[in-house]
Amino acid sequence: MRCFLRLWVWLALGLGSIAGAAPIDPQAPAAVPSPAPDDVPETAEYRVGSGDLLQLFVWKEPDMSRELMVRVDGKMTVPLLGDVEAAGRTPEQLSAEITKLFKKFLAAPQVTVGVLNANSARFFVLGMVQRPGDFPLRGRTSVRQGLALAGGFKEYAKTDGIVIVRQDRGTFLPKGRPSESFIPFNYKKLEGKSGLGDNILLRPGDTILVP
Repeated sequence: MRCFLRLWVWLALGLGSIAGAAPIDPQAPAAVPSPAPDDVPETAEYRVGSGDLLQLFVWKEPDMSRELMVRVDGKMTVPLLGDVEAAGRTPEQLSAEITKLFKKFLAAPQVTVGVLNANSARFFVLGMVQRPGDFPLRGRTSVRQGLALAGGFKEYAKTDGIVIVRQDRGTFLPKGRPSESFIPFNYKKLEGKSGLGDNILLRPGDTILVP
């Protein structure tokens, strides 16, 4: 099943690049207001990525407190410490790690790391949608909203067979690749419902596959 879905992703990438607009399915997602323009996704245990702008605050150490950018290599340069690995960690984990490292230089460091701009937070929509590609994840964004941002369905899209591919945080395969979960999503069940119901909130890195 996993091999089939990965093959389907590669095929979907090819389909998304075909020129020419296709007729819009009458049952395409209704216009949904764009998510609130918050810079930081409201998701549990957000993990820092390359391009994120972080705020480092060291209590009673104003010279140490500053904004830090996570570089392409996943590291950021911290005063006194030099390069610190940031990508893949939560802000809480970064705070704990920097606090530990600062103990070599400060008596009782108290460190807080916050996310100012989550530039790395993105999700992907592939397959039978009008505008396949990647989109910034700002604030609380549901699957239905993600589909709307992708322009809705193309004709003949199987809206009852959508799959969300999600990387499992903290779980890795033998070669270091993160393991994946495949979450089925039936859009037809949401049609005509005013509430979100069983709609799913997207997480950074999620891929919505529309067959």
